[in-house]
Amino acid sequence: MFSNNKMHFEISERRILLLIFDAVFILSALYILSLIFDYNYFIFDTHNFLNVILLLSYLFAFGVIFEMYDLQVASNQFQILQSVIFTVTASSLAYLFTPVLSPELPKQRLIIFIFYFTILGTLLLWRFFYVYFLASHRFSQNVVLICDQNQVEELVLSLENVDPHYKIIGFVNSDSISKENSGFHYVKEVKKNDLETFVIKNQVSEIVIASQKTDGITADLYQQLLHLLESGNIIREYTQVYESKTQRIPMQYISRDFYRFFPFSRSNNNKLYLFLVRSMELLFSFSGLLVCFLFVPLIFLINLFANKGPLFYTQERVGKNGIVFKIYKFRTMIENSESNGVVFATSNDKRITPFGKMMRKSRIDELPQFFNVLIGDMAVIGPRPERPFFVEEIARIMPFYETRHVIKPGLTGWAQVNYSYGESIDESLIKLQYDLYYIKHRSIFLDLSITFKTITTVLFYRGQ
Repeated sequence: MFSNNKMHFEISERRILLLIFDAVFILSALYILSLIFDYNYFIFDTHNFLNVILLLSYLFAFGVIFEMYDLQVASNQFQILQSVIFTVTASSLAYLFTPVLSPELPKQRLIIFIFYFTILGTLLLWRFFYVYFLASHRFSQNVVLICDQNQVEELVLSLENVDPHYKIIGFVNSDSISKENSGFHYVKEVKKNDLETFVIKNQVSEIVIASQKTDGITADLYQQLLHLLESGNIIREYTQVYESKTQRIPMQYISRDFYRFFPFSRSNNNKLYLFLVRSMELLFSFSGLLVCFLFVPLIFLINLFANKGPLFYTQERVGKNGIVFKIYKFRTMIENSESNGVVFATSNDKRITPFGKMMRKSRIDELPQFFNVLIGDMAVIGPRPERPFFVEEIARIMPFYETRHVIKPGLTGWAQVNYSYGESIDESLIKLQYDLYYIKHRSIFLDLSITFKTITTVLFYRGQ
């Protein structure tokens, strides 16, 4: 096998590394603290084993909620500072005030401050070390693309924008017709005969085949790929790489072969999963409507002056199996906002009132939709329901768009927590890719991930 001196962590491996070392450094710091000082709050012995588990559970749970284990956040200094402070503060408060399972509150307040700042300081030091040494370019993964010449720029930019450590350093032109230089000099063109030598010389750890034309894979190139595979190099198909990196379905590349790449998740027909999901939806619906009723008097009064229109707003949307239903929302736009015709809502839409913008940012405007969930028109998690006019328009241009309707639309979804408003047909394509990814990989774990990301969106005031 070829030796590879560079080090690269896959996404799951990097998350595991963060989880493990968070626990190791925090427990080590608290243990050292107990040895140096007369510190009797957090004691390490067999009788206090549950205390350790409780503290780590809170740290991991709040770490997920405040995106401490999001790799893009974990590689940004400012975002690390923000997520670590929120996580440690919430975890410490929850731990200190958990009855029975956590130790009795110390009489001296100084001990609480020492406990808090020890965890905070340790986590910040470790996470900044991770940014400067482990998340640096020295751990990047060198990749070679085999694709048609006209694909290079789009493929390189789409992959490296998602994972900056995924470095495409060369491409092999698999187009047997085109012989011209594309003018895209960001990556080097590798001659078919030189692929094996280039891979060894540049310590390439992965070869990605994105060519849609089999005649470009010559017999000589095929033999080189076979030798590289036998020598331990990873060879992957582009749609697999794109899906794993972006967590979207690459609709633009699978064309008519859609169903070969798109097996529906078994959870879509799993009766136990559907029963559990529906039970939770009913619980969320009653809780959400209770909160909604609490907000109604205040929103009603402000709406009289700020929005100047009926409090509730209804609109037709397309649901499961293409059935049209009415969605309920608090008003956020001026009255008669579509007097000039139906248009996409945008992030800086002038039709949205200042108070309406605040409600959208905090997602308060969507509270009445819990009634749609209660009566079964919607789910809590699923693709956001679109208006019939836009469904018809987009479906004409976009193949498989109506595949979104095989499950119920949701209050929140994979597209909503990963992408902003779809303000155009092109952006609707990106949202479709996320929606189809959810339908393909639907599971309890993905639902929990969406739930945590939605909580983060509300807490960080990042709604649209």
